[in-house]
Amino acid sequence: MTGRLILVRHGETQGNVAKLLDTRVPGLPLTERGAAQAKVFGESLLRPPRALFSSEALRARQTARYIEAATGVAAMVLAGLHEVQAGDLEGAHTEEAHQTFQRIYRAWHEGDLTMRVPGGESARDVLDRFLPAIAELRETYLSPDGAEGDVVLVSHGAAMRLIGRQLTDVQPPFTTNNHLDNTETIELVPTSGDGWQCIRWGRFTPPFGYEVAPTSDDPMG
Repeated sequence: MTGRLILVRHGETQGNVAKLLDTRVPGLPLTERGAAQAKVFGESLLRPPRALFSSEALRARQTARYIEAATGVAAMVLAGLHEVQAGDLEGAHTEEAHQTFQRIYRAWHEGDLTMRVPGGESARDVLDRFLPAIAELRETYLSPDGAEGDVVLVSHGAAMRLIGRQLTDVQPPFTTNNHLDNTETIELVPTSGDGWQCIRWGRFTPPFGYEVAPTSDDPMG
């Protein structure tokens, strides 16, 4: 194993606090608590990552900058790695909006990649912009003949869980019900061929058979 791909959810925003479906780029900044979370995450890394990236969203870029300050590794922005776009549900915080998003999101994890958020994205749309970037990071930084070290990518909760579901054998309902808190991670290691193994999903480690009750709170987590 040359290193891990560490997908880390950004720090807290006011949108998270208000339970908003907040997905448009650039989006809201970190709260003071979110900035503290990002700082603690960077300082908690046992070793500096080999490379550090973030999505274009403001909250992800700010989180990455705190990790950069803690580790000395320059943060770079990658296009296409922003959150699932909520379309007509953007900015909503009603129970109805949350339930609509969660229904579609569960369908994605269960195999219907074409179902679309009204006015927004399908799972296929998200995967088509995410997976090529993940493959490039693997080839550049995590190939067997490369140097050792982890790659940290600051991203977004719903997109992260969809990527984790697509790339590994972690199954729903764990993948749909297990909320990722701000600065929690999904950690993947490359395996033979083009495979990936998940070694951490939030506070859980394999095997991922834990029963986690579904929640409508902060669905982007």
